[in-house]
Amino acid sequence: MVFSERYGEWTVAFALAIFSRNSNPNPRGCTRKSGKRHEVPCHPELEDYLAAWIKAAGIARDKTGPLFRSVGKGERLGEKAMSRFDVFHMIKRRAKVAGLPYSTCCHTFRATGITTYLENGGTLEHAQTIANHESPRTTKLYDRTREELSQNEIEKIKI
Repeated sequence: MVFSERYGEWTVAFALAIFSRNSNPNPRGCTRKSGKRHEVPCHPELEDYLAAWIKAAGIARDKTGPLFRSVGKGERLGEKAMSRFDVFHMIKRRAKVAGLPYSTCCHTFRATGITTYLENGGTLEHAQTIANHESPRTTKLYDRTREELSQNEIEKIKI
């Protein structure tokens, strides 16, 4: 499969995988910087996107290889996992096309995922587990809900 044919469609799945797999472009390995295995349940929509990606990429039989691969000669998927630089440049290209700020990066997706999860009633403790953070203070750094101060919050001040 030529990777560039369906390039944009897979960015969503990749972004979800980044949030749930701690920026690792190889969710099958489920590893992180410390080398420890970290697994979380797969969201049904992500599961559908990943199943479609695996089929389109022709990598269903390769159970141990990287899920997100570098692009080789002729814009064909290679055998090696995308490097963090490949990921960074892909995110920058897609963000530019979408009209997002230059500051958009992998951490933007993590912040969006954590914020959305918390806004929908998720707990900080579970967000910490999903993001594989050692401390809730780290998870709180990605929480953008605090940036929106509503009138209701101000009215809680009793004088």
